[in-house]
Amino acid sequence: MASATASKGGKGNLSAVLFYVFLTIFVLVSMFPLIWIFKMSIITRSELFQSPPTLLPTSPTGVSYGTILGDSAFQQALINSVIISGVTTVICLFFGSIAAYAIARLRFGFKGIIMTLILAISFFPGVAIIAPLFIQFSAFGIIDTLASVIITDVVFALPLTVWLLVAFFRELPRDLEEAAKVDGATTIQAFRKVIVPLAAPGVFTTAILTFIFAWNEFLFATTFLLTPDTQPVTVVIPNFASQYTTDYGAQAAAAVVVTVPLVIMVLIFQRRIVSGLTAGAVKG
Repeated sequence: MASATASKGGKGNLSAVLFYVFLTIFVLVSMFPLIWIFKMSIITRSELFQSPPTLLPTSPTGVSYGTILGDSAFQQALINSVIISGVTTVICLFFGSIAAYAIARLRFGFKGIIMTLILAISFFPGVAIIAPLFIQFSAFGIIDTLASVIITDVVFALPLTVWLLVAFFRELPRDLEEAAKVDGATTIQAFRKVIVPLAAPGVFTTAILTFIFAWNEFLFATTFLLTPDTQPVTVVIPNFASQYTTDYGAQAAAAVVVTVPLVIMVLIFQRRIVSGLTAGAVKG
């Protein structure tokens, strides 16, 4: 029996070792592109084109960061990205929460069809409607304005918002709303003062995912925004290149500057994000 116990213990230890080895390899493989981009952003131009490339920077420098942070177009692009992502997130949360609450709580026909149509919109290829949208926006005179991208981002981010929030609202007990209505609250007041605060983890998770979606959007931004005064960072980063040369160091530094705020935000609020993502998946 002792031999059998030792054998099971040995297998358990081996499984644990293999698990952590696999986990370490997975993390390294996942993080390697980010680490390599960061390395590109802090090395000299000569080292950047060295062959074979060095694994560790031999002479770190901050020249590339000075280049992008001193570039007025990049500074304006950061502001534009914040405006586009922030406005898109606020609009999606406002209308998405109302729509999700109606779908989750109210009884009406064709609810399944509506949810299917919402999901279909999220999978619709944006490239298929670029030309018609460009013509339509030109007629309204909003080409090369932030409004053109905010509108399209809202259209494609709103289905994600609705789907996530429906799951959270469905898990909240109806007794809370009924108690609020007994106290004299209307449906809207019960939604605003009871449901939304209780669904805060889900709302917060949805806000972060919507913000990241709008922050990373490139297709519509590069089509509708034509001047540096309106372009976001996703469009401006490739502009650190000319006809004859490309400043890969500046592009890498810009990529790091654009990515780091999102990483920090996710790390700070990771517990709330995880609780929000799991709240709609567990029936309580």
